[in-house]
Parts: sequence; C-alpha cells; structure tokens
Amino acid sequence: MEAGDKKELLGESFQGTPTVVPSQPTHTRKLYLESYGCQMNFSDSEIVASILSDAGFSTTREEDEADLILLNTCAIRENAEQRVRARLRQFKQAKGARPHLVVGVLGCMAERLKESLLEQEKLVDLVVGPDAYRDLPNLVDQVHGGQKAVNVLLSREETYAEISPVRLDANGVTAFISIMRGCDNMCSFCVVPFTRGRERSRDPESIVREAQELFEAGYREVTLLGQNVDSYKWNIDNKGVIKDEEQPVVRFAELIDRVAHVNPDLRVRFSTSHPKDMTDDVLEVMAQHENVCKYIHLPVQSGNSDVLKRMNRGYTREWYLERMESIHRIMPDCATSTDIISGFCGETEAEHQDTLSLMEMMSYDMAYMFSYSERPRTLAQRKYENDVPEEVKKRRLQEIMAVQKVHAANRTKSYVGRTYRVLVEGTSKKKEDQFFGRTTYNTVVVFPKEDAQPGTYVNVHVHDCTPVTLIGTITQDSEDA
Repeated sequence: MEAGDKKELLGESFQGTPTVVPSQPTHTRKLYLESYGCQMNFSDSEIVASILSDAGFSTTREEDEADLILLNTCAIRENAEQRVRARLRQFKQAKGARPHLVVGVLGCMAERLKESLLEQEKLVDLVVGPDAYRDLPNLVDQVHGGQKAVNVLLSREETYAEISPVRLDANGVTAFISIMRGCDNMCSFCVVPFTRGRERSRDPESIVREAQELFEAGYREVTLLGQNVDSYKWNIDNKGVIKDEEQPVVRFAELIDRVAHVNPDLRVRFSTSHPKDMTDDVLEVMAQHENVCKYIHLPVQSGNSDVLKRMNRGYTREWYLERMESIHRIMPDCATSTDIISGFCGETEAEHQDTLSLMEMMSYDMAYMFSYSERPRTLAQRKYENDVPEEVKKRRLQEIMAVQKVHAANRTKSYVGRTYRVLVEGTSKKKEDQFFGRTTYNTVVVFPKEDAQPGTYVNVHVHDCTPVTLIGTITQDSEDA
C-alpha cells in the first residue's frame, strides 16, 4: 500500500477534521463527514458527498446539527483505528439525546470490523465498503426503518467514473482525480487488496473531462490518484489482452500526456508510484511538459533486498537505485520523497543500516516514516513473526527520522536564492498578510500577498527558509531555469 496514513500531503484534514461544502437550502437533511488516512479516502469522501447530495443531504461543519454522521476510515495502521473508535464512542453518547441521528463507518475499516462495530460494540448503524457508496441512500433508509445496514461487497468494475465529486477542499485551487481503484500488489504488510479489492482503471476520457471541468471552474492543479498509478491501464487486461480492438490502449504515460494537454496553466501531480512499475516513458512525458510537476513519491519501504523480499515488494535495492538514477538522469532537478517502515518482521540491525545508507544516497526532500504495525489478514501476519521488539522499532524509527530531518533541511536550503513559479493556494496559517503556495518540487513557499490572488501564478524569489518552508517575495523576474 502506498497511499496510506499520509497526513502531510493534505494536512490535518486526514486525521479527522470535517470536510465541508456549503449547505444547499433546498436540502432538508444534513451530513457531517470526517475523513481519515490517505488521499484516496479524501477523494472517496467527495464521491460520497455527491451521492448523498442527490439524495437530499447538504453538508455541515457542525456535528451537533447533523442527521447523518459518516467516518471514512483507514485501516492501514492500528492508531488510525483507535482514533476512529474514540470518535464513534463520542457519537454513540450523542445519539442518546438525538435518537434520529444515524452514524456510519465507510472505507477500509468497514469489511474487517463490521460485526464488531455493528453487533458487539454497537457503535454504528451502518457499515459501507469502498465499492458500495452508490447504495448509501438505500442503506440510510434501511436504518430509519429500524434495521442495521451493511454493504461491504467489493467490485471488479466500480470506478464511480461518471459521478462528479462534490469538492470538499476549501481553496478551490487544487483538486484530486481518482484514476483507478483497488490494488493487485500483495505487499505482505498491507491490507488494501483486502479492503479495496482488485485493481481497475477508470476510462481516460472521463478523467480528462473531469480535469477540463475543474480547470473551467477555476482550479489550477490536479493530483491523479491511485494505489499504484504506474500500473494504470485502460482497454487491456492483466494478461495483456486488448479488450476492444477499436479502442486505443492507454497506459499511465499516455494519461499524463492527455491531462497535461488540457491547459498549460493546469498543473498535474500524481500519487503514488511503485518502483517495480515505474517506466522511463512516464519520466520522459514528465520532462516534456512544464505543467507536470517535477516531484515523484517513490516508496522504498526498506533499503535491504532481503527485507523487500519478505515484504513482497517485487524489487531489490539495486532495482530501486536504478529507478532513482533514471529519474535524475531524465529530470536532473526532480524532487523525490518516499515511505519507510522500520522494524519489519525479522529485520536485523544490519538490514536497518542498509535503509539508513540508502537514505544517505538518495537525500529525499521528504519521507513518511513509520514503525511496523501488524495488520490482520495480511501475508505478514500469517507467514512471519512480528519479532522486532517495540523499543527497537522505535529506536530505529528515531534514527531514520533523524537522518531525514537533516536531509529535508539541506534540500530546503538548496532551493534558496532562486525564483520559482508558484501557484497561490491561499492565506498562510501563521500570517494573515501572507499567501502560501508550492513550487513544482512540492515545496511550500510563503510570501507577502501584495496584489496576488489565490488560483493565480506568481514568480517568487526565495531569500530564506525554515527547515521545511521557503520564504520569499513576489518578483517580476522570470523563473530560474
């Protein structure tokens, strides 16, 4: 799994802050929605909001006025589940004073914990899996009819391609487009294939159309989402057989090219890539288009080939290093980030040191770093012993984080003294008189507002930085090459 539990990509909204759109007065029922975990969950929440909007629900930021409370959950790490359970207990207390209130769980926790949440702990009224969101209006009606409601069936076809998501972001500048669902990579530590089902790609025409509609609505950046975007393929099955001879085969490189051609002022990002599937044609398309951001998140998970084999990642340390070399050969200025797990089953001190040495070689701009958390139903749980003591996991994680802290600060410093084209995303959280935006390298820049407006591009000369943020001023000078 590559898209799990990554709060930094989208801020704290992924840790339980309500995601909201303005209420529509013609709707009589109100929905309060919280999203946890990954970008895919946030994107799914926008689909849920759209489906329920058609069923007469407006969205509220006040849980006390909601008729329906839904938590879109993450099952990647145990602490995410614990946060969700704590919130559900709070809502269970609220139901004592509000009998009409319906509480439900969506997403990755749904299938595995449906019996516990519904029958044993009695924390929820409905449980809905990632492929059953179209059934939500019917399920809510079942609850009002006095029944508990469950639909956790997985699909080999569902992509929600024709549903126009209700954009829950606040800035109206950046948006997510889901290009595929599910995952066929059976990484031994990951539950996603069991909670989200088999991989299937969305019709490229619907993706391009959604990007065009977003641009016309004022959005200036889209992020193409998938558990493994590099394995996107349309009109071809997993055995390489073309499904419709009259239709073209579209792979990820062609999809990026199509979205990039929507408009040169529409920035394109994507997440997440898989080292075993990233090909040079994707990198070459990125290099050809100025509006495709020069930033790649390429999770390594471990720097040791034996650990990678136990993780069932499908590549070796040497393969990963070759892919990173290709990135920097084709795009010398490309920024990179990664995922790292410390203390996986059987990890020795020497194997841990291999991870640290790989980090020293790569000098990532950013990393998501976790200690291993055993998840039910995974291959690792069935096949390996979770034998690295917790104190050792934590110590190794601290060493990984210490290395990354130095690298991130050095990478940020290396960007000082240059001028960048920055997409203005909104007002800085710390200073009302400043805007923030990001460079093509995904680095945040803050600068005085002057006459700029959100959703526009400005050239910003960077003169200083914190360990993770660039500080600059708007300039009329052109962007540095």
